[in-house]
Amino acid sequence: MTILLVILFVTVAWRWGDWKNWKLYYPSILFFILGDLLYHYLLFDFFPMWRYNPFGLDESLGLTHTFIAFLIMFFIYPASILLYLGHFPTGSGPMRKFAYYIVWIGITVLIEYIIVQFNGIQYYNGWSLTWSALFVIVMLFTLRIHHIYPLAAWVLSLLFITFLLIKFQVPFHVFR
Repeated sequence: MTILLVILFVTVAWRWGDWKNWKLYYPSILFFILGDLLYHYLLFDFFPMWRYNPFGLDESLGLTHTFIAFLIMFFIYPASILLYLGHFPTGSGPMRKFAYYIVWIGITVLIEYIIVQFNGIQYYNGWSLTWSALFVIVMLFTLRIHHIYPLAAWVLSLLFITFLLIKFQVPFHVFR
C-alpha cells in the first residue's frame, strides 16, 4: 500500500506541485521529516504510539516498519508539502483558507482510516485514529505557520509535544 501511495503522491506532486518554488518549501519539508525522525528515534523502540504493518504489495516486497516510515518521510512528506503549501490560498479570505485546511485534514485522515482498515497501522499506548486526527489538525496548521514564521512553529511544536508526552504519560527512561 505504501508503494502505491508513494507513486500516487509523487505523480500528483510532479503534475501539480509547486516545483518552481521548491526552495521556499525546503525548510518546511525538513521540519516535517525531522519531527517524524525524532518520534522514531526517541519513542519507537520502547514506547511506540503507532507501527506500520506491511500488507499487500508492501508485504510482498518484504518491507518493514522502518522502510515504510522512510518511504513516507522521504517521498510522501515532500510531495505533500509541495502540494499543500504550494497551493495554499494565501490571497484569499479566511473561509477559503479554512475550507482548504479542512479538505487537507479530511484527505490525510481518510488515508490513515483506510490503512487502519487493512491493519496497515497498529496503535499502542493509548494512541488512536482520533489522536491521529488531532495530530493532523495541529500538524497542518504548524506546517503553514512554519512556512511563514519558523520560530513560532518550533514553539508550537514543543508545546504540543509536551502536551502529548504528559497526556500519554511517556516515561523519561524510554528516551535514548
